[in-house]
Amino acid sequence: MARNKPLAPTTMTAAAGMPAPEAGDIAQLVEDLDGMLSRLRLGAIREQLDGLLEEAARRQLNLREALAWLCAAEVASKEQRRLSMAMTIAHFPFVRTLEGFEFEAQPSIDPAKLRDLATCRWVANGDNVVLLGPPGVGKTHLEVALGREAVSRGYTVQFTTAMELLGSLVKGQQQGSLEVRLAQYSKPKLLIVDELGYLPLEPEAGHLFFQLISRRYEQGSVLISSNRPVEEWDEVFGDQVVAAAILDRLLHHSHVVTIRGDSYRLREKRRSGLFRPRAGGTLPALPSNEEGNKSSRLN
Repeated sequence: MARNKPLAPTTMTAAAGMPAPEAGDIAQLVEDLDGMLSRLRLGAIREQLDGLLEEAARRQLNLREALAWLCAAEVASKEQRRLSMAMTIAHFPFVRTLEGFEFEAQPSIDPAKLRDLATCRWVANGDNVVLLGPPGVGKTHLEVALGREAVSRGYTVQFTTAMELLGSLVKGQQQGSLEVRLAQYSKPKLLIVDELGYLPLEPEAGHLFFQLISRRYEQGSVLISSNRPVEEWDEVFGDQVVAAAILDRLLHHSHVVTIRGDSYRLREKRRSGLFRPRAGGTLPALPSNEEGNKSSRLN
């Protein structure tokens, strides 16, 4: 592959204090254009140059407008690549958006509150968000949707389940690499922790989680969901003192969203006829929030 040759002084414009290029110099510049675009890492312009120039000519753009048109295409391409890479790094389990959330099915949620959270001012301020509610009410959907909004605004995001996170920290402690694990989970601007409280934790998990929350306190945001109300987190972590210390830091600068409603999954089963009508023609009621929480503690 031929090296990119430095531009000769004669190719400089009069605006730079040098003589304007001659016709032969222009021809050489055109010949070297592909290499110069590669050197400047203007991949989108390089790949779409003919089409972009044709469109600029069709619109009868002047030189300044055409240059802006080319730069806009490059910026859009780079932003798309950034988003794609950031979404991959975030490890979202699926694609969900705030627009796709059925607010009418969960009337306990204030849509205006969620739209405000979608601006990600809380991420910029290092605040936390806690989503509480029984299984199946859309907590993970909202976590992913808010996480994607944060990525689109340029913040680094990592999604993990509580069991995966705490299992990683416990393993790191056992293998002597706890510091590396804590640094890994402290790095992203937003850490999303899904499904805290669904399964029993190992005895040391609470102390390790406290270390992580302490590191992120007022430095990075945490978005966490749980099927257990915060007053029961001492049962989740098996230690009242540790749970209080975690909540003290987690809730200091926080937005708490409590969802009270039916499970989407059970609602669909009911619609499909899985639950047969009683003698009176009514379907059996879904468990209430309180009953659902008791049930989850038994599982």
